[in-house]
Amino acid sequence: MKSDKFLSFKLVPSSVVSTALSVAVSVAISTTLFVPEGAFAASQNTAAAKTAKAKKSTKKVAPASAKVAKKAGAARTVAAKDDDARPVAKKRRVAYTMNGRHHTAVRRVAFEPRQPTAGQAFGLHETPDSLMLRSGVAYVVDQNSLEPLFDKNSRAVVPIASISKLMTAMVVLDSKAPLTEQIEVTDEDRDYEKNTGSRLSVGSVLSREDMLHIALMASENRAAAALSRYYPGGRPAFIAAMNAKAKQLGMTDTHFENSTGLTSHNVSSARDLVKMVNAAYQYPMIRQFSTDRSYDVFTGKRNLAYNSTNALIRNPSWDIGLQKTGFINEAGECLVMQTVVHGRPVIMVLLDSSGKYSRFADATRVRTWLDNGGADQQPRITSADAGGAGT
Repeated sequence: MKSDKFLSFKLVPSSVVSTALSVAVSVAISTTLFVPEGAFAASQNTAAAKTAKAKKSTKKVAPASAKVAKKAGAARTVAAKDDDARPVAKKRRVAYTMNGRHHTAVRRVAFEPRQPTAGQAFGLHETPDSLMLRSGVAYVVDQNSLEPLFDKNSRAVVPIASISKLMTAMVVLDSKAPLTEQIEVTDEDRDYEKNTGSRLSVGSVLSREDMLHIALMASENRAAAALSRYYPGGRPAFIAAMNAKAKQLGMTDTHFENSTGLTSHNVSSARDLVKMVNAAYQYPMIRQFSTDRSYDVFTGKRNLAYNSTNALIRNPSWDIGLQKTGFINEAGECLVMQTVVHGRPVIMVLLDSSGKYSRFADATRVRTWLDNGGADQQPRITSADAGGAGT
């Protein structure tokens, strides 16, 4: 009996619970289906309040997510620094003509590191020297006796760039062509190998003398190109005359392929260039034109003011009788000079120098060394090829 009562007592609560759950579900369904408009608005407000409360609680309980965001920001900063460290594209201003009007535009180009010079490729810069020159090749001789005073890789055959224009000038003057003859710049005189620009536009007309002047003093490439084209027999005959003159002077390491030097195939050695500088020094016009500080020309269209490419010309402490600079990527910075140091006329040849002004700094180091009597004590023969076959 007791067990029956206990069983009924245990079942009653469960039946009550089942009934209560059924009623609750029915009420929930009916409420959802027949909710009044005001009640729906109230439920929206309640939901919004709950959402806001949830957001607020999320902000309070989100230190971990804040740390993650901070780390992400730091990662972006590092990435930005990495981007800054990478080579960036440079801007280059490009000029073009449309409908007779001149326009300019800025074009973004990828940065490309400069290729090593021929001297760097052959390790000429690794040769030690007592003056710590930045030129891969250096050769200094007494002009009167041609005695070597300083020698660094003087037998190496390397590109000589616009040093070539000294030979160009000699060939022009040897031709005895009228210096007053008018010469016009054409498309044939443009540089299609290195794509260098020029202030001497196509259609410019100058006398042969003016062309020679700015070719020597300011290294004007189109002037040198036009001079070779107006040679009797044309440009091929001019190049042949350059090589014949080199052979006549005993320049056995030298070869020319154009009159400007804008090719790596114009090559020579420092020993040969001493012969060329000494020969060019015998031409008064080459001495005058190469050492002028500035010169103005009229092209038939406008006046152009040119300046010397040699910074030492404007230095009154230097006594320079002849000079020529040169540069292309393969040759590096080059300089040849006839100058008087401590009462002694000398010829300096500095080739394949690294840095825009290093050739002038090297020339100053050599002059200081000569001034201090360094060559009188002992000539500096510091290259391995001083008695060898050369490169």
